[in-house]
Amino acid sequence: MEVHLTPDAQAKLEQMARDSGRGNDELVEDAVIGFYAELAWAREMLDRRFDDPESGRVKPIPGEEIETYFREKSAAARRRLQSGS
Repeated sequence: MEVHLTPDAQAKLEQMARDSGRGNDELVEDAVIGFYAELAWAREMLDRRFDDPESGRVKPIPGEEIETYFREKSAAARRRLQSGS
């Protein structure tokens, strides 16, 4: 397999290899494995979040309630700033 990097990315990889005493290929392999592990974790988390409302474990909040909540929270913060507390 070939990996094509920009000159800047290549320089950073080579510097990291020198600093760590590891080979470029090891660092790239670790990065790819880490990326896929993080991607798999994110996918599982999103799948669970998608399933939660369908299972009834989580109840959706209507958009109007969310908007009202944040408008009230913003207004309270502005009042605190204006009062100097």
